[in-house]
Amino acid sequence: MAFQGSLRELPLPDIIQLVSVSGKTGKFSLTDGSSSGDIHLAGGKIVHAVTGKLSGEEAVYEMAVWAEGDFVFVPEDSSPEKTISKSNTNLLMEAARRIDEWRILSKRIPSTHLVPVFTEDATTSSVSLTPQEWRVISKIDERRSIEDLAVALGRSPFEACKILYGMLTSGLIRLQENFSGIPTEKLQELGPEQIQDLTTQLVNLAVGEVGDSSSAQAEISKARDLAVAEIDSGRPQDAVLNLIRGLEKAISSIHGSNRAKEFLGRVARVLH
Repeated sequence: MAFQGSLRELPLPDIIQLVSVSGKTGKFSLTDGSSSGDIHLAGGKIVHAVTGKLSGEEAVYEMAVWAEGDFVFVPEDSSPEKTISKSNTNLLMEAARRIDEWRILSKRIPSTHLVPVFTEDATTSSVSLTPQEWRVISKIDERRSIEDLAVALGRSPFEACKILYGMLTSGLIRLQENFSGIPTEKLQELGPEQIQDLTTQLVNLAVGEVGDSSSAQAEISKARDLAVAEIDSGRPQDAVLNLIRGLEKAISSIHGSNRAKEFLGRVARVLH
């Protein structure tokens, strides 16, 4: 019999504990926005996991920090392969540690689709960098998102964030929104009334995303009010871009970075 539900109501570590105690063999399929992954169990023990280009233990840890999305467990006869030898207890202890660490990282890195760029006065001559940090610096081209950097480095987004966190703290880099898929040049073609209609459309789109969350609704209202003020001051294009940033932040705060990324995709379609 299939077992399914929401990751918001039942986090992955709790789900695995429930199924592992029962000694089941089968596959968990998880989704978090545009991300997806599978975790295979044999006799209640985790033996294989995969998400994106990650497999094994790192895939389990990556999916453990997903706070949104859905899961379904389907019984199966066997796992396609075995990439994990650690016990469930050790896996879940490490997953719990990473969840706690991610709560700290996310205060400076709210989304893994943000783009690292060097600050205006950045200099490596006065900063002591580790070999790992030098590797990251060599991949920063001010176009790649954190997710893209992780792929280029052959690491998980979590590991990339840990390295970038120190660079952010030292002031070597900063993060900016990734508007590469959004045709921002289209904003130059819009008149005042069209800009007003666009801001209303974007706000309504974000409101539908966050649902009844009072904190996210408050962030959306703040972003809308700032946009109105900027439009009135004669900066309509800046108003829309800042509005998109504010709405994305509100969605990320309640639903996580993957849903925020999906929101930017919908914004792109609106502008197209």
